[in-house]
Amino acid sequence: MNDTPLEVWVLDDDAAIRWVMEKALRSAGMTCRVFDAGQGFRNALASAVPDVFVTDVRMPDDDGLVLLEELAGTHPDLPVIVVTAHSDLESAVAAYRGGAFEYLPKPFDVDDAIELVQRAAAHGKSTAAPAKAPEYPTLIGQSAAMQEVFRAIGRLSRSSMTVLITGESGTGKELVARALHEHSPRAAQPFIALNTSAIPSELLESELFGHERGAFTGADARRVGRFEQANGGTLFLDEIGDMSPALQARLLRVLAEGEFYRVGGQVPIRVDVRVIAATHHDLRRRAAAGDFREDLYHRLNVMQVETPPLRLRGADIGILLGHYLRVAGEELGVAPKRLASEAESALARFDWPGNVRQLVNACRRLTVTAPGREIRLADIPAEIGGGQPAVAENDWTRALGAWAESSLEAGDTPLLASAQPDFERTLIQAALARVGGKRQEAARLLGCGRNTLTRKIRELGLEL
Repeated sequence: MNDTPLEVWVLDDDAAIRWVMEKALRSAGMTCRVFDAGQGFRNALASAVPDVFVTDVRMPDDDGLVLLEELAGTHPDLPVIVVTAHSDLESAVAAYRGGAFEYLPKPFDVDDAIELVQRAAAHGKSTAAPAKAPEYPTLIGQSAAMQEVFRAIGRLSRSSMTVLITGESGTGKELVARALHEHSPRAAQPFIALNTSAIPSELLESELFGHERGAFTGADARRVGRFEQANGGTLFLDEIGDMSPALQARLLRVLAEGEFYRVGGQVPIRVDVRVIAATHHDLRRRAAAGDFREDLYHRLNVMQVETPPLRLRGADIGILLGHYLRVAGEELGVAPKRLASEAESALARFDWPGNVRQLVNACRRLTVTAPGREIRLADIPAEIGGGQPAVAENDWTRALGAWAESSLEAGDTPLLASAQPDFERTLIQAALARVGGKRQEAARLLGCGRNTLTRKIRELGLEL
């Protein structure tokens, strides 16, 4: 058994990050060497190689992604963890495509970082050749839930495997599908999207597979279907859970054999198409109940990406509102409007049952209806959280008292066990939303330590 401690090198221009990482790694029984500049790391690498390398992305004298590309050529077996404060899709995809073992957005939990270092040392990393990541700015988010989506897209960026995207309506499943295509080897080929629930079942077969002239009444000419249009690229099938059993069987054949017949056709047509499907249904449950073919479910569910509902993305609501108010202004040819603090707070508290789609439409509506450049609380319709003034001091305690009396009357005890998780969840979500998801700042607002906050987030399931 090898008892030699892991050697980890850390490159970051932030002295606080270097100090925290060095202390944590040494406390975990590892040796650590820190660098504040890329050249110092390169010089050290000439005479030794660490077990794991942790690097920042944006530094005054260097670029972590450029360094990652160099290491892919010179030290392809060195596991690299990329750390960055710029937690967007482009950074995630660029890191994975450059060969990073993992991508870690700042601020991060130290315990998570140590666990990641240990996994990197144990499992090594991919040595695939790096490729330039194309730009695709439409997916926005800093929340933990969106970081998981970015990581999934990054991990799949070198593959063309079938993907099933799940999530509630309005959560951006097509945006994720487009990002998967744009960051794949098929990016230069067609991306064809089809909402299968928007087309009558008797017409969907022709829409997917095409038809020959005279195949049915009204078929006056040959039609090329969506599978042929997407040949070499990606076909996105939205709301796949609503597809009829007969079409499910035909789709299964295409996925299994790569060929099909046009409606009324006699000659098989071979295609090379990556299929990305999406649904708001629980297909596993529907398959178990016999409402969806189980064999097709397993064909589609090679990899799964779940798009989170907006209510679990509190840290993103302000960012999304600002972005889509700017977009709405551009669409309508007017200066973008801004939100007054009370209006933004009301929208941040709203549950958004229609998710991002509802938020986008709300931004368009408010851009048209709100007078002046600033959107005030009075301008927000009640249906999206307006018309509700801020809760007066102690109103919440009276509401809590009424709930307690009602619960005791109904025999629902113990009260603390029932109320405390919801109480803590509400305060934590409010604090995270206020500071854009930055845990250190949220912990300060809550009056607790960062590690305590991280533990509470895990216990309350707020990282989903």
